Amino acid sequence: MAYPESFEELMACFKMLPGIGNKGAERMTYRIMDMEEDQVQRFAEALTQFKKRIRYCETCGNICESEQCDICANKERDQSTICVVETPKDVFAMEKLKEYHGLYHVLGGTISIMNGITMDDLNIHSLFDRITDEVKEVIIATNPTSDGETTALFLARLLANRNVEVTRIAHGLPVGGSLDYADEMTLLKSLEGRKKL
Repeated sequence: MAYPESFEELMACFKMLPGIGNKGAERMTYRIMDMEEDQVQRFAEALTQFKKRIRYCETCGNICESEQCDICANKERDQSTICVVETPKDVFAMEKLKEYHGLYHVLGGTISIMNGITMDDLNIHSLFDRITDEVKEVIIATNPTSDGETTALFLARLLANRNVEVTRIAHGLPVGGSLDYADEMTLLKSLEGRKKL
């Protein structure tokens, strides 16, 4: 027996999210059915407002609600250091440390030969525009995966002829891991143990 059409449609929408299969979508749809009308309205409004308001920072590529994110707009931050990460999630993971006070640059992914993702598909060109005389160090904090390592080495080569020190976060993180899943101490040790590429 099939579910009613509107039930099936909501399930199909939930299945658009990563990691959500039939059972998960079914559970969430039943949960929405049990919610009060005002809760459903709040949920729907949050989705709509999120899509309207969230954008990428014009400077670094982090998520924000204005042209610049709070980090780029904060002139108190160390302007001489830029930490290059894969995604906005990684910025938030690093910020939890409260130890790094420089700027960020979000690539929007990694170079991946198998998936056909090249330098031109990432937010790399604008990184070079940001490297002025004021910038002394670029910390490459891509994840320790094969694509993350490829991207790190590629960036290190491109930055070699610039007047800037290029470092890589230490491998306190497990190979195949992600910054946003690492505990704060592991991240701190990785940041402290970074080395020149």
